[in-house]
Amino acid sequence: MLRQYPSLPSIPLQLGAGYAQPSQTIPERVSLDDPALHVMTDFRLVSAVVILPGDMMSEAHRRMIRRGVRLLLVVDQDRKVLGIITATDILGEKPMQLVAQRGIRREELLVRDVMTRQEHLEALSLEDVRSAKVGHIVATLRKAGRQHAIVVERDANGRHTVRGLFSATHIARQLGVLIQTGEIARTFSEIEAQLAH
Repeated sequence: MLRQYPSLPSIPLQLGAGYAQPSQTIPERVSLDDPALHVMTDFRLVSAVVILPGDMMSEAHRRMIRRGVRLLLVVDQDRKVLGIITATDILGEKPMQLVAQRGIRREELLVRDVMTRQEHLEALSLEDVRSAKVGHIVATLRKAGRQHAIVVERDANGRHTVRGLFSATHIARQLGVLIQTGEIARTFSEIEAQLAH
């Protein structure tokens, strides 16, 4: 026979109550010899910021500003990753070229027009990242000439899941290096110059 369970008392929800969100505690300061996982944004601990390919490019930019990120995962209705869109994609030359080619206004551009599609993306394996140091990630981003690196985890069937992300800007901040946003080669030469002091 089931025991009797008394009901719990209710309280009024306060005006302005927020809601819990996943959070990742990352060290404020790291060195090049610290584990790479200390500088990875882990999507099991922090929600990925996503957008649909049919959304307006301007909405992608607003979302980046609102969430304080420079990269969004572009996903379909089933939340499968179709690609990425970065602040560079939005603020660089590509939108202006498309406007000129198509004879449309910038406000008409969609995420799918400027995003980097999945088939053009490379990723790092979580297995490799687990044994890597921050210095390995800096070297990898520098060699690739990229501001970001996607990290994937394989399931038992070998299928990829995007598990996390590395950002050169965040890594530089955690290394205690002030950098100007700009082209990647300059960014990493500034990181190296400041770390040498």
